[in-house]
Amino acid sequence: MTITQLEYVLAVDKHRHFRKASEECHVSQPTLSMQIQKLEDSLGFVIFDRSKNPIVPTIEGETFIAQARVVNKEFKKLKDIASDPIVGIEGEFKLGVIPTLAPYLVPLFLSRFVKEFPKVDLIIEERTTDEIIEKLDRDELDAGLLVTPLHNNQLVERVLFYEPLYGFIAKDHELYHKSQLDYSDLDKDGLWLLQEGHCLRGQVLNLCQKVKGFQHFESGSLETIKNLVAKDSGYTIIPHLDMLDLTGVRKKMIRSFSPPVPTREVSIVYGRIFYKEKVIDALESMILKVIPKELKSYKNADVSIIPID
Repeated sequence: MTITQLEYVLAVDKHRHFRKASEECHVSQPTLSMQIQKLEDSLGFVIFDRSKNPIVPTIEGETFIAQARVVNKEFKKLKDIASDPIVGIEGEFKLGVIPTLAPYLVPLFLSRFVKEFPKVDLIIEERTTDEIIEKLDRDELDAGLLVTPLHNNQLVERVLFYEPLYGFIAKDHELYHKSQLDYSDLDKDGLWLLQEGHCLRGQVLNLCQKVKGFQHFESGSLETIKNLVAKDSGYTIIPHLDMLDLTGVRKKMIRSFSPPVPTREVSIVYGRIFYKEKVIDALESMILKVIPKELKSYKNADVSIIPID
């Protein structure tokens, strides 16, 4: 059994297709297939059911693949230590960011991080929470910027900051004339929500959990929702970093909540078997340097951390 064979197996499991796996591994399909066949012969069981389309792991294969991921991570950790035992802040690093953070948080730290750590090849993917968790589990991402807590024992969560939520209200809506919002105000019709898969949707629904029967609408993009609300249609809930970009008429549409302020917890999340912790340290330090000062104060403020689901 070789590390190369394990990498081939993990690539096939990722793509569920031998040709795509061979392309990722930069080998011919016959070579990849032959190596996996040799591995299966030595193990005494079949890893993949090739009769299915797309192919799927067998029951024995699923157990083997799960352990192969652990072995592959540990091997990468050894290579990382050997390549730069002193510095270690270099190499490829894949970071997943949820859509309600990416447009507002990434521009704050990206250029400075790249300038200070030019040896890190930082690759950022905008994904939903569930997609990031799945990719972390499959070792396709190194870390994620997510709203927590996730209640997942396989993941480490480093809390970065707490971000309050605000109402964003159309001028013709009854809530526009309030100076502050209460939780009970969310029973009013016309609430725009993000579609399923977005953690902010889950948090808003938790704010509304005692409210039933009101009318709401859905969209896949927070920017789209704000544009719809700005055209005199209903209201929505937005995070603090998003609120900072609003000016003019749109800034006048913002309403804060009375204490305890609904707040979300933002963390950098990664797997427990991890070998790029120095890059994580650098990312954490950089983000804490660039976020607005007021966000740092919310750790001790009168807030209510809203669960995701």
